[in-house]
Amino acid sequence: MMKKLAITTALSGLFLVQACSAQSEPEIKITASLDASQPGATIHKEVYGHFMEHLGRGVYEGVWVGEDSDIPNTRGIRNDVVAALKKIQVPVIRWPGGCFADEYHWRNGIGDKRQPSLNVSWNQLEPNTFGTHEFMDFIEQVGAKPFVSVNVGSGTVQEAREWVQYMTTDADSPIGSERAENGRAEPWSLDYVGIGNENWGCGGHMYAEEYANQYRQYQGYVRSSAPRGNRPQLIATGADTDDYEWTETVMKKAMLWRPGKTSPMLYNHDRPLMDGLSLHFYTLPTNDWGKKGKATGFDETQWISTMQRAQFIDELIRKHGAIMDKYDPEKKVTMVVDEWGTWYDRAEDSPGGLWQQNTLRDAMVAAVTLNIFHQHAERVRMANIAQMINVLQAMILTDKEKMVLTPTYHVFDMYKVHQDAQYLPIELANIQYQVNDISVPQVSATASIDQAGKIHISLANLNPNEPVSITMDLKGVDATSINGQILTADKMDSLNSFDTPDTVTPKQFEGANWKNGQLIVELPAKSIVALALQ
Repeated sequence: MMKKLAITTALSGLFLVQACSAQSEPEIKITASLDASQPGATIHKEVYGHFMEHLGRGVYEGVWVGEDSDIPNTRGIRNDVVAALKKIQVPVIRWPGGCFADEYHWRNGIGDKRQPSLNVSWNQLEPNTFGTHEFMDFIEQVGAKPFVSVNVGSGTVQEAREWVQYMTTDADSPIGSERAENGRAEPWSLDYVGIGNENWGCGGHMYAEEYANQYRQYQGYVRSSAPRGNRPQLIATGADTDDYEWTETVMKKAMLWRPGKTSPMLYNHDRPLMDGLSLHFYTLPTNDWGKKGKATGFDETQWISTMQRAQFIDELIRKHGAIMDKYDPEKKVTMVVDEWGTWYDRAEDSPGGLWQQNTLRDAMVAAVTLNIFHQHAERVRMANIAQMINVLQAMILTDKEKMVLTPTYHVFDMYKVHQDAQYLPIELANIQYQVNDISVPQVSATASIDQAGKIHISLANLNPNEPVSITMDLKGVDATSINGQILTADKMDSLNSFDTPDTVTPKQFEGANWKNGQLIVELPAKSIVALALQ
């Protein structure tokens, strides 16, 4: 039998923004404290990164429609999508995969005569009309940094090296002149290069030792291929979920040039061979890859199981981070969570290609996950949600000329204020929200202070039934005004459709005020609130 807090009669007719001011006083009350005088690590904006793969409609239609399309575009790239992504200040985009990265041969996607190929990973034809030039154009239109994954699984060191040279060398170099002939005289800035993808799985089914050796070889040629001043940061393939042995092996064998140097006569340096080590983790309601759960029409048991799984990323970061600390105590190597998000079973009406609907539950997962990333800002300095458009936990869904922004998109919009701000720890005297034998903390919270001195507090009430009142002590805060936004809806699986695109959208929040020098926040059930204090 479900063990959950009783919902009050007064709440049933009052929700959304009206609930913030009109509902009866919440029965659940917790206290919290925030000390703004001791800011922590910088929350790097790259934590709000994105990922796009040649999968389903993630690239074709989602981003690329071609210059002859009736859909408004700039050089073949959708104008509506670019505008939406610019609004949330997307800092970095990972491409071309994903599993597709380890079968992608970049020369098929340059020049006037493109060579179609078979996308074996996702069983679809790849026309290669969206290649290096188109991706870099998209990056520049959005204002993001490129994160390009090279092919380790079925490619060669030479292929990866030439691709980096093609992107970064001057037009008077042999391969740079080829780029210029294809329409781009100036080299691109290439910020990040991933050496393979999931090489423990679809990227070659390698053992950790095998990949570590492959990485050592690739990194030397790839890094030196770019001219000084335009050399990318290199991201090594990290673990799947809780494969701690992979992290241990790759850090031990691939992080340093000569980790076991025994002679003082041997030349050596202590600069890591990698700038980042990836981690992949997906949130499934059931923890069963054979039957993951539905994107819509779920009950409260799958709501709370999803919240529980989402919070497991905290344990993963701590345990993988402890291994990294053993070999890299100065935290020179970034933990890059370059695939994360929800993953559900395919719905009957799905167009395929890992397309799934996006609800208020997905927004809550995004808020919880980003809050956890902030807590680990010293080590987690980049992350990439999977995926950006039309695939898995997407920001945007399209259907030909139509476009809709998902609840997850609105969380990224509300949270963009934390980009490059300094983390402020919040201590919560939390209570547990429980259903059957699963319990999670009812409130997830984060805070930061930006360069202008404005304090931003983000709160999520994971309980879909009961509001909560938070009384927060503030130290080092000299603020007199409060501005707030709230994201919520009447059902756990409320969503934005092409016909009703504003069902789950941010509204003004009036449920926060000052009382006796404390911040009082009346947080409605299943809501995400962003406050700005100044």
